[in-house]
Amino acid sequence: MSGKLGTIVRIAGPVVTASGMLGAQMYELVMVGEEKLIGEIIRVEGERATIQVYEETSGLKPGGPVERTGKPLSVELGPGIIGQIYDGIQRPLPSARKLVGDFFRRGVAIPPLDREKKWKFTPKVKVGSWVTGGDILGEVPETPLVNHRIMVPPDVEGKVKRIADEGEYRVADEIAVVETPRGDVSLPMYQTWPVRRARPYKRKLPPTTPLITGQRIIDVFFPMAKGGQGSIPGGFGTGKTVMLHTIAQWADANVIVYVGCGERGNEMAEVLERFPKLQDPRSGRPLMERTVLIANTSNMPIAAREASIYTGITICEYFRDMGYDVALQADSTSRWAEALREISGRLEEMPGEEGYPAYLGSRLSEFYERAGRVEVLGSEPRVGSISVVGAVSPPGGDFSEPVTQNTLRIIKVFWGLDKTLAEKRHFPAINWLTSYSLYWENLEEWFRKNVSEEWPELRAKAMELLQREEELQEIVRLVGPDALSDAQRAILEGARMIREDFLMQSAYHPIDSYCSPEKSYHMLRVIIKFYERMKAAVDRGIPIKEIINLPVVEEIARMKLATIQEAVKVCTEIEKHIDEQFEKLYTTVRRVVA
Repeated sequence: MSGKLGTIVRIAGPVVTASGMLGAQMYELVMVGEEKLIGEIIRVEGERATIQVYEETSGLKPGGPVERTGKPLSVELGPGIIGQIYDGIQRPLPSARKLVGDFFRRGVAIPPLDREKKWKFTPKVKVGSWVTGGDILGEVPETPLVNHRIMVPPDVEGKVKRIADEGEYRVADEIAVVETPRGDVSLPMYQTWPVRRARPYKRKLPPTTPLITGQRIIDVFFPMAKGGQGSIPGGFGTGKTVMLHTIAQWADANVIVYVGCGERGNEMAEVLERFPKLQDPRSGRPLMERTVLIANTSNMPIAAREASIYTGITICEYFRDMGYDVALQADSTSRWAEALREISGRLEEMPGEEGYPAYLGSRLSEFYERAGRVEVLGSEPRVGSISVVGAVSPPGGDFSEPVTQNTLRIIKVFWGLDKTLAEKRHFPAINWLTSYSLYWENLEEWFRKNVSEEWPELRAKAMELLQREEELQEIVRLVGPDALSDAQRAILEGARMIREDFLMQSAYHPIDSYCSPEKSYHMLRVIIKFYERMKAAVDRGIPIKEIINLPVVEEIARMKLATIQEAVKVCTEIEKHIDEQFEKLYTTVRRVVA
């Protein structure tokens, strides 16, 4: 079917209608106009096809050619992906800059993978071995942090007829020949996969392992599982992008895929400048050695935004199939939804709420449902996961708008950013009263075994304190703080400690930017212990003013700055000082009373 020509009959922004397309298929890749602009068929009616074009369409004219390729929009998957910066349809930006300068010329097609670079290949199977989809043919040390596993494509099964010797090869070189019932299949080091079709796996597994992010409010109160789906909605200036950067830097995933989907150019420029300079906290190596960036800013063609999300999740599935834990950050799904809305408007479809297409919810579901922790294909059992976190940018911070509401119906972790907290310089500005995690029950046992048996109880006590503080704040707003008893003020002081000394965390501080679960546990235990001693002291008649002036209060405020190695020792010392200073306080008060 490839090479057949149609004719442009109508142009409406990024949407082009062509005639003479009999036999065309949905989501088939086409080349539009004399400059061969990349497009994808999104509607077929008889011999007419509607195409969304992923490049600027100015200059196109009716009567121009439309060439069909017979293939769907696909990505190339192989050595050379890690550390790369792509646009929404997987054109490598660094390579493009060398070839065409700072801006793409329309119709420029650049291979996603370097065809000339050689990679060291080590075979893992022998001639005569029976292999099936997902089996590992060999390995390539792509970076010091990622060992790239060359896999049999999912639809290939048979006997290895030929396998390359250990040595250096290009991605397009043949490294194996598999004898199948349909004939011999030649396998290069890379494979292609349609972005709109999820890669297969054996079975989905329950989410029982947390994705540790190093952010106390997330790991303690609203944890996310590996293979989970989360969302960060928030208005302008609440810190969505910084949160995503922080999760990308610190999350305990093997591979990070960051999709900048329709965000402002200066925000994406910061990502592109910052990420190559960041260090992986566990290995000390550059973070880009386990990261793929997809940059699709708001001034790029809007149709490419729609493709960028699918490009990112398909790359994630490829590394998941190797048995890796992958984390995808999408910033932001609101801009992606805006692209859907514009394309839908050009197609003259009946609009849904606020002009979004009626199928907005199903498209969001298609994307988020590709997350998960799974047993992947292959003869040997391997487990991989994709954890997806999408930022949502509701206009004016209105969480009742369609993108946020449709997202909430799908995801299981909601980290709601609060404008009021951000204005108070409380970061991360996650509102602990509106946020939630539906993974807590699945992960509770992991935290009990791997951190402490006390973890769930401490978490429950801290949440209860924060909720009681909110109730008391209503009284304070109505009649003032003087109306509160010392016992109620003790609740406010305990909640203040949790908010300021535990939940506030600087993303730019060399020590406080990451907090291990063990350190979080010891810090929270110290604060809860102080609160319980304070509550007991108030019950015995000690004035609250005497308690909050104890020197140990300052020590508690500084404990977050202790390194992970020092944390246990520092927190143990503070607990000892709490006991000593309260005993001294009791003695002093008894003496004064006497």
